[in-house]
Amino acid sequence: MTMTRANPFGDLGDFTPKSTPKPVEPQQIERLAADNGFPSRQPVAKQAPTVAAPAPTPARRRYVTGRNRQINLKASDETIARFYRLADERQVPLAELFELAVAALEEQGRLES
Repeated sequence: MTMTRANPFGDLGDFTPKSTPKPVEPQQIERLAADNGFPSRQPVAKQAPTVAAPAPTPARRRYVTGRNRQINLKASDETIARFYRLADERQVPLAELFELAVAALEEQGRLES
C-alpha cells in the first residue's frame, strides 16, 4: 500500500498577494514606536557597568603529584571556603589536604573501636 504525501502548497492556487504597501515616512514610524514604548535599535553610548564585580577566584594551584584520578563533590560555599583556607594555611595541594582528612577519619575510627 503506497501513500502519496499531500502537497502543503497544493491548495494555494487561488492565493493572490496584496498590492504593494503604501510608503510610510520614517518619522511616522519613529513617532509610533516612541508612543508605544518600543526601544530604539540605535547604538547607545557605553556607560560604566553597574553590576557588582564577581567574587575573586582562588589562586591557581598547580602541583605535579602523580595523582591522576578525579573526585567531584558538591559542598556549600562555607565548606569550600574552609577547605581552601585549610589548604592555604598548611600550604599543601587540595588533594593532599583531602588525603590528610581521610587519614584522620580512619585514625579516629580506629581509636573509637
